[in-house]
Amino acid sequence: MSELNSINSMEPDTNETIQDIAMKLVTEQMKNESNLTGGPSERTIFVLGSKGAGKSTLINRFLDRDDITRPTLALEYSFGRRTASGQGAQKNICNVWELGSLVNSNQLIEVPIRSHGLATFAAIIVLDLSLPDQLWTDLECVLNGLKQAISKNCTTKEVSDMQQTMKQKVGIDHVDLNTLEILPFPVILVGGKYDEFQNMDSEIKKLVCRHLRSIAHAIGAALIFYTSRNGSLAKIIRDAMNHLGFGSPSNPFKATAMDHNGPIVIPFGGDSWEKIGVTPTNSEHIGMSYSSQIPQVDTENVAVPDDPAKDAGFKERAIDELRAQKDEELMRLLKDTEIRMKFETVQ
Repeated sequence: MSELNSINSMEPDTNETIQDIAMKLVTEQMKNESNLTGGPSERTIFVLGSKGAGKSTLINRFLDRDDITRPTLALEYSFGRRTASGQGAQKNICNVWELGSLVNSNQLIEVPIRSHGLATFAAIIVLDLSLPDQLWTDLECVLNGLKQAISKNCTTKEVSDMQQTMKQKVGIDHVDLNTLEILPFPVILVGGKYDEFQNMDSEIKKLVCRHLRSIAHAIGAALIFYTSRNGSLAKIIRDAMNHLGFGSPSNPFKATAMDHNGPIVIPFGGDSWEKIGVTPTNSEHIGMSYSSQIPQVDTENVAVPDDPAKDAGFKERAIDELRAQKDEELMRLLKDTEIRMKFETVQ
């Protein structure tokens, strides 16, 4: 009943899009839930990055799902739930969003931040290590999209407060703290397809690792290389997602690895400019340096299925029935128009 009242109370706005209306409903529902005593504790993980780099596989492993992995076309939502031990234990919910493609994705990147805010938000950026000539383009698109979403949907105070929290995560006494451009929420950079990357030329691996370490350090992120074929790496990234989504384990990083000849694993605040072997710098210069040594290809032309609605993996009964009805109405309209044009021609 409260949801119905909230819908009726909304003033009609001819300039509103369907996305705007949906966001109002989500926001109102979240307000109603927050007013309930003893309600569940919620956190949010946003998984985005290179297409086909293993984002869906990571999510399925994290949520203990055996779903057949299919391409994610736009923005998908799922959730995990846990109940803490003890009498009267609180239920913990982790909202999980996945962005399928980075092409024209700025509005979609805003949705999780607009829905949940920064206080319990975290991002996992998955990059395809097997495509060094596309890696930085994807990373730059993600970072620009996240920064734009923050500037449009968060107040200056929110951003400042969360940056202070992230500085504590990196380490208040970290020697490089004053040179970093820390994002206002936890970020884990994941280098996907490490099994393919490990067989590349040593100089390429060295260059990619140095620049990924540099950008991760600059924004206050953790860095993990990953392949589902390596059980140890799979456990590290799953523990890291459990830490972001449910708060446990308290320390998902049991070890640190910085050698470019093996998989990189660096926790929050675990690196430094001195260890990387570069002078203090910023994300813009890191990107320019990388792109000058490994020119980036244009990724604008991404193949999308002609009609995803006909894909059996994307069936939604209510939506499919409505679409079929609209298709029939369109065909009748086209047929009527064709008959009328023929009649007018005869006249």
